[in-house]
Amino acid sequence: MILPHAFDYAGTAVFAVSAVLAAGRKQLDLLGAVIIALVTSTGGGTLRDLLLNRTPFWFTDTGYLVTILVVACTTVLVLRWRHPSERLLEIADAVGVALFSISGARIAEAAGLPGLIVVVLATITGTFGGLLRDVLCNEIPLLLRPGTIYGVVVIAGATLYVVLQSLGVSRDIAALAGMLLIASLRMVAIARNISLPALRIREPGRGDD
Repeated sequence: MILPHAFDYAGTAVFAVSAVLAAGRKQLDLLGAVIIALVTSTGGGTLRDLLLNRTPFWFTDTGYLVTILVVACTTVLVLRWRHPSERLLEIADAVGVALFSISGARIAEAAGLPGLIVVVLATITGTFGGLLRDVLCNEIPLLLRPGTIYGVVVIAGATLYVVLQSLGVSRDIAALAGMLLIASLRMVAIARNISLPALRIREPGRGDD
């Protein structure tokens, strides 16, 4: 189908942008930026495909690799003349996560898996690439960063996708709704600094602060 294929390419491009921005913060060279872009854009989908016993998506369609290389190199050139805002990485990541998560949900669903597993694989598809990006850039992954609602919004969007279909909503409409929920919740959280309370464990023998 054209629509999900287009979303896959869009998610690949946006994740490549977010990866180059992260590489730029660490002052990596062009090769380093491209490697980070490749890992970020393919990581989640590759893990999903391996879990489903499928050939990784970029093995069968090299257009994804071409997209990553072109977008990464273009972004590097743009960054030489224009300094992005501090939140551009998070916004680019939010869009990429929304696109990739629901793409992963559709693939898992096509494999005949139950709704819960669809949500799990959607979350893996949407977040694992960003997790690898942050680890390679020596950052605490956004998925694990204290207080963020990164993983929560992905689970919410994927769950909405599954629930809407169970209520008779068409697959494409459910996919769009899930993507919009993920992207909008994440961007609102970024704009308003909304976060979950961090886990705090008192050390033995210490009273309340």
